[in-house]
Amino acid sequence: MSKGVGVDLEDVCIRFGDFVAVREANVSIKGGEFFSFLGPSGCGKTTILRAVSGFLEPSEGRVMIGGKDMAGFGPNKRPTALIFQNLALFPLMKVWENITFSLEVQGVGKAARRKRADELLEMIALTGQGDKLPSELSGGQKQRVAIARALCAEPDVLLLDEPLSALDLKLRQHMRTELREIQKRVGITFIYITHDQGEALTMSDNVAVMRAGIVDQISDGHSIYNDPATPFVASFVGENNVFRGKVKSINGDHAVIDTNRSGDLVARIATSAKGSLNIGDPAMMFLRPEACKIATDTSAAQNRLTAKVLHEEFEGQIYNVFLEGAQGKEIKMSLVNVGQERQSKHSNELTLEYNPDQAVILPAGELASE
Repeated sequence: MSKGVGVDLEDVCIRFGDFVAVREANVSIKGGEFFSFLGPSGCGKTTILRAVSGFLEPSEGRVMIGGKDMAGFGPNKRPTALIFQNLALFPLMKVWENITFSLEVQGVGKAARRKRADELLEMIALTGQGDKLPSELSGGQKQRVAIARALCAEPDVLLLDEPLSALDLKLRQHMRTELREIQKRVGITFIYITHDQGEALTMSDNVAVMRAGIVDQISDGHSIYNDPATPFVASFVGENNVFRGKVKSINGDHAVIDTNRSGDLVARIATSAKGSLNIGDPAMMFLRPEACKIATDTSAAQNRLTAKVLHEEFEGQIYNVFLEGAQGKEIKMSLVNVGQERQSKHSNELTLEYNPDQAVILPAGELASE
């Protein structure tokens, strides 16, 4: 198996008539990396995948694979293989024949094809399943066969367009681990398209979060989650309580914002906003539900909130407590279930506290829900 090569998008813009699907995308993907494009439907992530695979040409900019400009090279001339959402296995071919179809097209003999199929079946943990038809396999097994078929062509880059979207939740979660392990074993570059944050954060070395054709942030999963670069990323990846206001003061890496409902609140300034956030600027503070705790000290402070319990939802491992703050502000708090009986009653007033380093302040901007 060949090792993965790098993929670079340089000022890529893709238009369909007057509609701009992707604008000025600059992305650098290292060889052997598991890289995901994450975003809502219609944000341009599949369009980028089609540009990398050669099914469409950028209106502007360049797609580079292994340092080579791919302009004019169609899908069959690129060192890529694409796995579609529907897998597209041939129903009347046996599993081993599906896997080695690319070799059959090249004229490779049956014995050599069967040997290669057995090697790949062992790699995807389906040893001995080669003589079955796809209809005899489970959803997860079909998924692995599609991966093996793509790998049989020995691509430098494997492109995956939401391949787990049709699977049920538990199987999707299982296949995340399987995909990541396969990628580590073969060592080639995986470029993965998804709208599922869990998939992107679990599997990827790096993630590009997209919004309306724009790449908002590229970083590892921890940074995307803990240090979002824009309000869109903060509100799209995971859940966040959003507090709007204006910057009241700045002290090193932290700022205080005068919120329109909850008074003065302090938080860490996001890395992307350091040096550009000024006193008086409109700003948003993002506080994740799991960063909220019930305060032991209820005295006034800039990292505390007072709110009334509306209701709570029990999800097994966590309790989600929904509260109403000042002037109807909705606040959500998530508490880990450690076997205790929850005592939050409707209309109970609670004082919540948080670590200012676990909340982040950004210049005001577009939210994912808007």
